[in-house]
Amino acid sequence: MICQKSQIACLSGRQGICNLLVIWCLIIGIFTDAYALNLDKVKFNFLSGDYKEAIKEGEKILANAANSGNIDELYYFLALSYLKDGNYLRASDIFEIILKEFKNSAFKEEAKLGLGDSYLLREEYSRAEQYYKDIVAANPGTKLKAQIYYRLSQIGFKKGDNGQAKEYLNKLKQELPLSLESRLNKDFYPTSGASSDFYYTVQAGSFSKKINAQNLTQKLIRNNYPAYIEETGAEGETIYRVRIGEFQIRQEAVELERKLTQEGYPTKIYP
Repeated sequence: MICQKSQIACLSGRQGICNLLVIWCLIIGIFTDAYALNLDKVKFNFLSGDYKEAIKEGEKILANAANSGNIDELYYFLALSYLKDGNYLRASDIFEIILKEFKNSAFKEEAKLGLGDSYLLREEYSRAEQYYKDIVAANPGTKLKAQIYYRLSQIGFKKGDNGQAKEYLNKLKQELPLSLESRLNKDFYPTSGASSDFYYTVQAGSFSKKINAQNLTQKLIRNNYPAYIEETGAEGETIYRVRIGEFQIRQEAVELERKLTQEGYPTKIYP
């Protein structure tokens, strides 16, 4: 309205006032757009792993960015930050906003993947699986296919469905052999025995120095745990993982993990 009045002032010959009003409108407009559109701080904090600060900055921008052209991107990074910070419900709410209110968003597929992840992390596997499959069904050539196949294989393992796990790991190997997710396949196959079947194992430690892995392995063996070391490469560095058991039934690995956790070991079930 003020800017419209400035145009009237111009037409009325009030050049000085006109110039001041136009400059004022431009300054306000530039300031507002810059604040609403500049997500650098949010992205920097997110990539730095400071998710709480990313959330703080993102929510502050959101309060002043109602008409921003890239507000869907802001929502996306906010949702990712909440997801990484462990607030899965808030993350899923924001992903839902992107899908419902920004139907043509460039982040639509990523938001659906994130929504699936929020359910996966809450162990609602069926709902997560549906979102992942919906992405591929709607766009068979999606760039997210490797990530989706990897997640669907993990859901198979989580549910104890080795058939599903093997199906999607094979899809990764055949369709996307150069993807990062495909290279992670080796974590799902045994290396200490001759069997090629899938199995569950409990990791009790991961070290960059072999001597530390050996010391932990010997300690576990002395306590009657069938521990062994698996070596893997990561960014040119060898990692030594101390693992225990090769179980066909996930529940057996869960029971072992519970026992080891009670004894103070930082455990994790693989896959």
